[in-house]
Amino acid sequence: MNVSLCHRSYTSFCCLTHPPSQSCISPSLHPAQTLSAMFTEVLVALVIGGLIFFLVQRSRTQVLKTEDGWWGAGAPPDGGEDATIRPFKVTSSDEELEDLYRRIDQTRPVPSLEDSQFNYGFNSQYLQKVVSYWRNDFDWRRQVDKLNRYPHFRTNIEGIDIHYLHVKPKKVPEGSTAIPLIMVHGWPGSFYEFYGLIPLLTEPSDPQDLVFEVVCPSIPGYGFSEAPHKKGFDSVCAAHVFHKLMKRLGFQKFYAHGGDWGWLVTTNMAQLEPGIVKGLHVNFAPPSKPGLSMALSIMLGRRFPKMFGFTDMDIQRLYPRMEKLVVEPIKESGYMHIQATKPDTVGRGLNDSPVGLAAYILEKFSTWTSHDFRNLEDGGLTRKFSLDDLLTNVMIYWTSGCIVSSMRFYKENFGKGLDQPHSKMPVYVPTGFACFPDELMHTPKLWVEQKYRKLVTFTPMARGGHFAAMEEPQLMAEDIQNFTKTVEKKKKK
Repeated sequence: MNVSLCHRSYTSFCCLTHPPSQSCISPSLHPAQTLSAMFTEVLVALVIGGLIFFLVQRSRTQVLKTEDGWWGAGAPPDGGEDATIRPFKVTSSDEELEDLYRRIDQTRPVPSLEDSQFNYGFNSQYLQKVVSYWRNDFDWRRQVDKLNRYPHFRTNIEGIDIHYLHVKPKKVPEGSTAIPLIMVHGWPGSFYEFYGLIPLLTEPSDPQDLVFEVVCPSIPGYGFSEAPHKKGFDSVCAAHVFHKLMKRLGFQKFYAHGGDWGWLVTTNMAQLEPGIVKGLHVNFAPPSKPGLSMALSIMLGRRFPKMFGFTDMDIQRLYPRMEKLVVEPIKESGYMHIQATKPDTVGRGLNDSPVGLAAYILEKFSTWTSHDFRNLEDGGLTRKFSLDDLLTNVMIYWTSGCIVSSMRFYKENFGKGLDQPHSKMPVYVPTGFACFPDELMHTPKLWVEQKYRKLVTFTPMARGGHFAAMEEPQLMAEDIQNFTKTVEKKKKK
């Protein structure tokens, strides 16, 4: 809007609402002409103000639009969609393990450079130790029993089978009801990331805590969810499918949590149907559409941190700018460029080689947990995770053969450009953000608020990185509890 026009309109408005003085009247204009000019300017100001008000109100009520898709092979069949919900179990066979061991035995080790640690990728010497444990000590059948500890199901939505866990609390305090919560994983994770978190939410030890009923789906193309057979299945499509899933399970309203791709899928769910998502909790929120306030905060935030609400952690994670915002992301984003352009090429090799697959996935669980782990010979892998848990996640990818389809999710999202409708659309669902200090990309509160206009809680976490639900389930559970309690109290008022 023109600044001089605003100033003139304001001056004219003052003249109309206060006794006119000589300063209000131009000496070159007749009083009638002056009043006419003032009236015109006030009218223009009112029209502009009304337009601004309309646009603000429109943005608040704007929802993301999408249509039903068909992601199965071939054309949709005649008749309605099969809404059957079928129990599912993770299984293992002798043939599957024999094939795995044969491929591991035929791996061709490559020596790492001297003193390279994890700075060139997964250290080859340490990889041999991991592979030896995988081949000789890791008990996949025991882990399969652990996976089946919770009820698994599959149901067909838009032509593909969707896998999910549905964990109901064993006991709900009298006079209360369980809070429905959908939790969505990312890459290269899986539903297994939430196994340490689920019991803390469904069976909390504190009687004052809320009790949750948890649904953990596998994104189509990940784990035991069928991969789309057609191009174009992006985060909005996944959000649409998961809304259908929750409705099929009988939930009219629910909360959502996500990290990594799960952040975007659950954010899209809030944009698609904001009246159904009661609250959104995320631990990853990179800016989807950088604006002027973000640019100014980056340029001036180090000198004037209070102006932008920057904390000591913000300063530490954002500066020096070139190193933290350019060099570091380049070091850790090579995988993304490959997967956003030609996922099938490298994916085919990973689908054939269990050792290659383990190196590709586990390297992320090292560096994305802490950048400092690049300087360790073992990548710090077992400082935060057990090899059993890490290899269980790898085995979900291996046994389901989903590495290629999981990588295609990058192609489908980035291939449509960075200016998609959801990237420009604010979220008006109550939101909680858990800010973990070693997250791959740091997002200060100011930046989070640009997207999430009803930011209810912003919690600087004591420790933790990208795979926070798996690394720090207790901290994550506490923050989800705090956020949900805050939203529920506000709703009761």
